[in-house]
Amino acid sequence: MASPSDWLGLSGRVAVVTGAASGIGKAVAAALADAGAAVALLDKNQAGCDAVAQRLTAAGARAIALGCDTADEAAVKAAADAVRRALGPCGVLVNNAGFLRAGPLESLSLADWNAVLAVNLTGYLLCAQAFGADMRAAGRGSIVHIASVAAFHPQANSGAYSASKAGVSILARQLAVEWGPAGVRSNAVCPGLIRTPLSEAFYQVPGIEARRAAMTASRRVGAPEDIADVVTFLASDRARYVNGVELPVDGGFDTMLLSLVPRPGFNAEPGQPG
Repeated sequence: MASPSDWLGLSGRVAVVTGAASGIGKAVAAALADAGAAVALLDKNQAGCDAVAQRLTAAGARAIALGCDTADEAAVKAAADAVRRALGPCGVLVNNAGFLRAGPLESLSLADWNAVLAVNLTGYLLCAQAFGADMRAAGRGSIVHIASVAAFHPQANSGAYSASKAGVSILARQLAVEWGPAGVRSNAVCPGLIRTPLSEAFYQVPGIEARRAAMTASRRVGAPEDIADVVTFLASDRARYVNGVELPVDGGFDTMLLSLVPRPGFNAEPGQPG
C-alpha cells in the first residue's frame, strides 16, 4: 500500500508515454511526473519531446525524451532498451500516439488506411510487447491505452480512425486477459470532445465550442488534463483491481443521445440556450 505522501504509489516507478510532445500525451507525462514517476517521453517530434522533458526536469522530475516512430518495431525495441539504461525497467506504459487522415471510405487509399492503423493500433501492440516484458518479469505493471468514443460511434469521413480506435479497445481487453495472470493490468480510456492541437482548427470557427459543449452533460469541452488525471489513476496502485475496462472520459457525451433529439417544448436545439 502506498504511503500517505505517495497516495498513488507511483513514486520511483518508470512510466513511458507515447505521443508525448503535445496534447493529451504532454498532459499525461506531466501528471505522471507530478505523481513522482520517472517519465520517458516518446514521439516522432523529437524537438517537441525535448521541450516537454526540459520543463519536467526543470520542475524536479526525472524525464528523458526519445525520438521514436512507434509503428517501427526496431525503433520501439531500441527505445525500450534506452529507457532501461537511463531510468530502469518500465512499470507503466501509456499508449497515446495517434493521428487521423480524413476521407470517406469509398475513396480512402490503402496507403492512408495502413498508415493510420500502423500508428494507432499496431504501434500500441509493439509498445506493449517491448515495454510489457519488463512488467511481466516484475509481476506487476499497468498499461493504459488512449482509445476514443469514436471506437463506439463511427466518425464519418475520418478514414481508418474509428476502426483503429475500436481495435485499440479490444486490444486492451485481450492484453488484460492474457497478461492479467502475470500481474499486468491493461485498460482503455476513451476521450470525448477534448480540445487539443489536433482539433484546435475546429475551435477557430465562431460558435463551435458552445455547440460542442452543448452536446455534453457537463456542458463544456474537455481539456487534456481531464484525460491525464484519469490515466494517472489507472496507472496507479489505487486502480490495482481495475483491469480490462473501457472508460469513457467525455463529460457525459455518451449519455446525451436522446437529449439531442429535437422535442419542441421539452428541449432546446444543441448549442441553444434552454
